[in-house]
Amino acid sequence: MRELKLILFLCLLTFAVSCGQQKKYVEYKVAEGETMRSIARKLDMKTKDLRRLNPDVRRRPAPNTIIIVPNTKSLATANAQKKALNAKALDSIVVLVETDSIALAAANDAKNFLIHEVKKGDTFYNLTRFYNVSQEALISLNPELSEGLKLFQKIKVKSLKDNVNEAVVYSDEIGENVSLKVALLLPFRVSEYDTVAADDIFDNSRLATYVTDFYMGAELAVDSLRLQGVGIELNVYDTERNSSKIRAILEENNLNQNDVIIGPLYSEEAVIVANQIETPLVFPVYSKNQSKFKSPRIIKTAPNKAVFSDAIATHIKEVYTEGTITVVSDGNPESDFHALKMSEILQDVDSINEVQHLKAIDGYIEKERFLEVFKQLTNNWVVLATSDNVVVSDAINSLISLPDSITAKVFSMDKGKAFDNIDDNKLAKIGFTYVNDRFVDENLEPTKIFNKQYVAKNNTLPSFYATKGFDITYDILVRLASGEPLKETFKKGASYRVESKFNYSKQLFETTENKGLFILQYNDDLTLTRLK
Repeated sequence: MRELKLILFLCLLTFAVSCGQQKKYVEYKVAEGETMRSIARKLDMKTKDLRRLNPDVRRRPAPNTIIIVPNTKSLATANAQKKALNAKALDSIVVLVETDSIALAAANDAKNFLIHEVKKGDTFYNLTRFYNVSQEALISLNPELSEGLKLFQKIKVKSLKDNVNEAVVYSDEIGENVSLKVALLLPFRVSEYDTVAADDIFDNSRLATYVTDFYMGAELAVDSLRLQGVGIELNVYDTERNSSKIRAILEENNLNQNDVIIGPLYSEEAVIVANQIETPLVFPVYSKNQSKFKSPRIIKTAPNKAVFSDAIATHIKEVYTEGTITVVSDGNPESDFHALKMSEILQDVDSINEVQHLKAIDGYIEKERFLEVFKQLTNNWVVLATSDNVVVSDAINSLISLPDSITAKVFSMDKGKAFDNIDDNKLAKIGFTYVNDRFVDENLEPTKIFNKQYVAKNNTLPSFYATKGFDITYDILVRLASGEPLKETFKKGASYRVESKFNYSKQLFETTENKGLFILQYNDDLTLTRLK
């Protein structure tokens, strides 16, 4: 009798395991004219559930698109077999297997790895961009991902021994039958340029180039979202770089009828508009005056310079092991202030005993002064807290001319104009590491697609301004397309677009600020590595 029970137990256990191995989902090839709604109806399921399984697929997928659908046949077979057996005994075995293996494995994974639960809207692109890992690395840790992402699936991202971004990744979600109304305020200056030849306009006006390229990028973002089923009414206004024109636009148009306003480009004009509207206003450029914004309606897309400084200081604290740290300033009050602040932040770390401060003398820092403060041959960390062309150039030349036995690694809050005339080979030699608000990987498929679509529409490759126009417009509009208030979406995480990161502050009644930045490092082969 005991042997019979054991055989029955093993049979049930085998059945439980085999049922677990049956595929709950299968591939489905979309036929000509089919939509996600018609497919869901055919499968007797809700459209929203089908879209959750296929967050990357638009409402009207192209013919031959492969999507994931429930394997209704295998599920029906499994259910019938289960009813034919002792359901109670089977359930207890399944619970036993989960407790002894699956649950234990999950607990161990949580201890050793950063875990991400797949949400609606997640794609390999946004996960790899956000966590700074490759798709191959994700699949290596999670072989089941070779079949694609599955909703609510818990996946291992990277070892907790690695530096991990604690923020949350934002997943794009587009609601049903969403319609948006958008106002775009840019200084096209059409009346002024009406009689001027196009070549003369762009040869003599950097502003004209910026405005035109930004608009073409924004237009492509609108086109992309329309293809995904979002109804968008785009209203474009020429601000003419004239405060009186801004006021005329406000008087003649009810801008509050828009879901969002992108622009104007000038800080004083943005303040005028923000003071007379209730609609969110996206300020699409960096201005040194943006730190003075007070309106809770303004959304700053470009991080304040103080955020750059905090970002490099935080990075150094995270990766510092040992060695000397030297902060360089040019002797001017602003540079000295940044150097002092940097020194204070770094000295808060227990392992950092001292931070040296070198000030330029007559615009120069001779290499002997570095040798005086370097206390060892390696692990000499130098932070440039200056944007002065002469000081930056002289400091780097002094560092690369040190004896080969002495090595130094150089950090900067940004890579401004002071670095434009410095040979990349010199920057690579010192492992130059800096903060930037843009980073593009031309090898990524979404980047290739963006470039291809832009060329097809405009017969030219996208400029930095065009890409910025696309990134800002797409990010804001896809968040609004979720159906939630814009600031509520900011609480749901940071997003990555073609070359920008958007990690907005979440204060409800304050000006919203983007704090999304990249930490980049020069490699020996002159390529860049994104460290964070």
